Amino acid sequence: MDKKILAIYYTQSGQMGEIIDSFTAPLVEAGNSVEKVMVKTVKDYNFPWTGSSFFSVMPSCVLSIPTPLHPLNFKEEKYDLIILGYQPWFLSPSIPTNSLLQDESFKTLLKDTPVVTISAARNMWINAYVRVRASLKEAGAKLVGNVALVDKHPNVVSFVTIFYWMLSGKKERYLNIFPKPGIDEEDIANTKIYGETVARHLEYNTLDSLQDELIEQKAVVIKYPLMFTEARAKPIFAVWAKIISKRKNQLPWAAAFKYYLFIALFLGAPVLLTLDAVFLKPFSGRRIQAKKLKYLQVNN
Repeated sequence: MDKKILAIYYTQSGQMGEIIDSFTAPLVEAGNSVEKVMVKTVKDYNFPWTGSSFFSVMPSCVLSIPTPLHPLNFKEEKYDLIILGYQPWFLSPSIPTNSLLQDESFKTLLKDTPVVTISAARNMWINAYVRVRASLKEAGAKLVGNVALVDKHPNVVSFVTIFYWMLSGKKERYLNIFPKPGIDEEDIANTKIYGETVARHLEYNTLDSLQDELIEQKAVVIKYPLMFTEARAKPIFAVWAKIISKRKNQLPWAAAFKYYLFIALFLGAPVLLTLDAVFLKPFSGRRIQAKKLKYLQVNN
């Protein structure tokens, strides 16, 4: 085919690099030119995190405040396809991703170009995806596909393992009891299947129907409890972000948000889900399906 493809992504731990390698392998095998660019910020977000450094970035992340990037150097002036790999932080696109989407040189590349997004999240990815989708539309890009990779373990389990990984830098079984954190290695390897689908649609110029096939392949799956929880957490995160951003000494407020988050996750969310299951969900089937379709698609 010899199409020109840009795969651009940010990673701290290296996980997104592995995902991009697996995802783009079929595109390379099909004879395309795949250029991989890793986004680098002037201010490093060191990995592993400390607890205070992680929660300190919440306001800028939620409020879409960019950080300076090292110059982006691209081999081509135009690409046939752009693949954007990113991570949600605090239900929002990560600061490096927000910064990239606000970079004028990248926005020039995006204009009138098909884009496939691929995210790696603990479990909640919808709000970040909606914001990325809106930014791409604003830049004049044509979003044609989305893949959402998640840690498939139960919510509480993945919460423990992701914080162990984030604070230790070790992608291993915590206490030899919990599973490995992050996206399962098999799921990372299976992104090659999605890459094959993208390669086929790119070759036959059928990118308009790409997302339908990706949905059939379970490249993106929406679980109602997580969708419900994320929808209610989104405005609360925004309020916290605005409050913290206005404080001269933000550390105590960021710490307060941390404890709020723990309480909301382990106490508040289960109560709300139980109430919803009893009083609302049984009577809201059509509305729930409509919302799921809205988040599955690329053209809303």
